[in-house]
Amino acid sequence: MAEMSSPSGSQQPSLAAIFFAFLRLGITAFGGPAMVTYIRKMTVGQKSWIDGAVFDEGVALCQAIPGATAMQVVAYAGLRIRGAAGALAAFVGFGLPAFFLMMLLSALYVSTSDLPPVKALFLALQAIVVALVAYATVSFGRTSLKQWVHVLIAGIAAVLFIAGLNPIIVIVLAALLGIVILPVPDKKQDAPAGTFPRPEKSLFILLGAAAAFFAVLYLLQPDLFTLAATMARIDLFAFGGGFASLPLMFNEVVTVHAWLDSATFINGLALGQVTPGPIVITATFVGFLTYGFWGGVVATIAIFTPSFLVVVGTVPYYDWLRSSQTYQRMFQGILFSFVGLLLSVTIKLALAVPWSWFPGLLAAGAFLALLLGAEILWVVVAGIGIAAGMFVIMH
Repeated sequence: MAEMSSPSGSQQPSLAAIFFAFLRLGITAFGGPAMVTYIRKMTVGQKSWIDGAVFDEGVALCQAIPGATAMQVVAYAGLRIRGAAGALAAFVGFGLPAFFLMMLLSALYVSTSDLPPVKALFLALQAIVVALVAYATVSFGRTSLKQWVHVLIAGIAAVLFIAGLNPIIVIVLAALLGIVILPVPDKKQDAPAGTFPRPEKSLFILLGAAAAFFAVLYLLQPDLFTLAATMARIDLFAFGGGFASLPLMFNEVVTVHAWLDSATFINGLALGQVTPGPIVITATFVGFLTYGFWGGVVATIAIFTPSFLVVVGTVPYYDWLRSSQTYQRMFQGILFSFVGLLLSVTIKLALAVPWSWFPGLLAAGAFLALLLGAEILWVVVAGIGIAAGMFVIMH
């Protein structure tokens, strides 16, 4: 994709400058979509690399396509600054801190998970994760479900997923329901603020590299290919941000492939909350526990590659995408279904926790704190502290 000019009067940064700027930002990338504010502050305010209106158009685009929103906004920002090469530099730089930390935590988990203090700690974290997913369900529902028909789609999705239907099939059905039963949007979307060039050879080079990656795995390491294909499929259907990937990942990792049991998967989600970056970094944990070091690497590449390519490939067609009434209804149907899917995952995760009075109180306290506006990171850190203190007192 052709390089795009920065705002008037600003010098186009080098790829190294883009990489290290987003690397520094990625070290403190806690809070998932909340990071979008800090990305805007750096690229629009501090660096003057992008015009504010163009950045805001990118945020809207990233909310309308599958994948982790913050990671996609980073790719979009890099794309606007220096084309596809800039997108890749920003994307990799922003994601590396989360990847390295999760690989380290996964290795520590493998070697220490049987120790009594660690077991006590993860029991507490499992309770907190149930509270986090329950809060995500409530938050998603409050912002998405405005009419009875929205609740109907969410309810159908929850029932179908609990009944054992593959969540990807549920999402497709919800998209069709959205097209059929949701009303046509009253207002046509305004034209986008930026001028978006057509894709060129860089997009096809990226697609070729991704195809080569999967082909090599298929020929040399079929098990790793299955892992990569699974993670890529999860990312391609995760409309609505990182938390939307949880029903898909739970189904594939726990139910379909049985790579992890429910309790271990919850532990991975807990580690995903104490690392910077999106919750889908849990894929690194899944890959590491399943196939070791290279499993972690392959799972990480696969979980982020599709959404990166979607950003690069979709930007030129954003005007059509946002003005398509069919797409808007389909997208709404998918978002409503994720409320139901998250509700069903909350139930399944809760059933995997060995509840007693302490994890029950911890889950209730975490849920209340989130409702009152506490940051997820601090809720998790406080839970770790309380669990550690309780272990010391009881032993």
